[in-house]
Amino acid sequence: MSNRPNPYAVAYPLVQPLIDFSTTVAEMGLEPSLVELIKIRASQINGCAMCLHMHTRDAIKAGESEMRIFLLDAWRESPLYSERERAAMGWTEVLSVLGDEAARERAYEAVAAQFTPEEQVKLTLMISAINAFNRLNLAFRVKHPAAASRVAA
Repeated sequence: MSNRPNPYAVAYPLVQPLIDFSTTVAEMGLEPSLVELIKIRASQINGCAMCLHMHTRDAIKAGESEMRIFLLDAWRESPLYSERERAAMGWTEVLSVLGDEAARERAYEAVAAQFTPEEQVKLTLMISAINAFNRLNLAFRVKHPAAASRVAA
């Protein structure tokens, strides 16, 4: 495993606009719990431990239930999510793993039924922002804080 730089330490001025963009989009009117669920779901798909660590903690602090976080990977099978949340999770999935145009079209139809055109743009920008963070963290193998203090068994 190569030693990679932490982009937040070596190029923070370049990362700051992405942080600001993500914060701005998150504050533009989507429900805070939905925003955190989007961030968690995209991070599950992309395998970003840093983002999962951060956003599961943020979601719990914001009042999200642990059970809904635990079951997020199975959102289709769980009755714990509203139709609006289901539409957002489907859209998150097709925008995090690009390729299937038919699936993307079905997901968009669900999103269009639950979100206004302006909300659709906000949702898509939020998904884009978390995917950018996932890719940055994975590219440079950024570890979540608990990893630094973990002792190998």
